[in-house]
Amino acid sequence: MAFTPSKDHKRIAREQKKLEKRMARDDAKAAKLEAERAAEIAAEEEAIKKAKEDEEARIEAEFEAELKAEEDAKNKS
Repeated sequence: MAFTPSKDHKRIAREQKKLEKRMARDDAKAAKLEAERAAEIAAEEEAIKKAKEDEEARIEAEFEAELKAEEDAKNKS
C-alpha cells in the first residue's frame, strides 16, 4: 500500500514554502534599501568633494586675479 502524506503535513509544507518566499522578499527589500543608502551616501560624499574643489578653484581664481592686479599696478607705476 502506498503512503500518502496527511493533510497536516501538506499544510505545514505549504506554510513553510510561503514563509521561505516571504523571507526571500524581505531579504531582497533589505538589500535594495541598503544599496540605495550606500548610493545616497556616495552621492553626498561626491557632492561634498565637488563643493570643496569648487571652493578651492574659486579661491585660486581670486588669488590669480589679485596677483594680476598687483602686477598691472606695478607695471603702470
